Amino acid sequence: MKRSILAAALLAAGAVGLFAQPTTARPAQAAPAAKAPAPKSKAELTALQAWQAAIQAGDQDAIIKADDDLLVKFPDTEFKDAILVTEADAYQQKGDWIKAQIYAGQALAANPKSYQATLMLADIPAKHTGEHDLDKEESLTKAENYAHQAIEVVNATPKPPQFSDQQWADYQKQIAGQAQDDLGLVSVARKNWDAAAASFKAAVALVPEPAFRVHLANALANGGKPDEAIAVCDQVLAEPNLNPRIQSAARGIRASATAAKAMAK
Repeated sequence: MKRSILAAALLAAGAVGLFAQPTTARPAQAAPAAKAPAPKSKAELTALQAWQAAIQAGDQDAIIKADDDLLVKFPDTEFKDAILVTEADAYQQKGDWIKAQIYAGQALAANPKSYQATLMLADIPAKHTGEHDLDKEESLTKAENYAHQAIEVVNATPKPPQFSDQQWADYQKQIAGQAQDDLGLVSVARKNWDAAAASFKAAVALVPEPAFRVHLANALANGGKPDEAIAVCDQVLAEPNLNPRIQSAARGIRASATAAKAMAK
């Protein structure tokens, strides 16, 4: 799924628009509640532009360096939570789940209403908690709680001015869909196949991503519903330009469900 956490962090913070604006004083009549974050100096603006360039280039190491430079030189920046989210995401992309969780936690501490940080704190343990981890249930419970929290927070977040009504509604669905997928993965880890299927169905209803539908097919197959699993796989496999990994997973689940159905006869 194209979660676009990095872009979301920038857009929700209003960073893209602000980078093109001069760092002039804010109007005295501006309401504090409506205040958007802004660089406090030309030096911070320059550092933020380097940060944005690293994100646009997709260079994870450059993103981490730009994040660290900003946090060291401008510790009171109004973009702190967005910077920490992008650092967490960069470490997640590099496969360092421990650092990703640490920075996501710092982002949430900086802004308790950061649904991006909350979603990451749900996503990482939902996907990376091992079967034999000593803290398995504790990690899964945290993932479950954060997933619910992400849905609540994003649905309660006012529309940022740079979004149209439709764009914001679609983005809220994207966040909620990913959170529902994480809830499904938590249920998979617990081998609660009916609960997993219900969460994956909710995710697909919000955002019909092929990855979500593959997760749904897997839950249905393991839950003893091969016909439904095969039907979902057929829908996924009929999509053009399907990611090879998704295609392979769908074919594997379909083959297993077909074999299980034959054995049941």
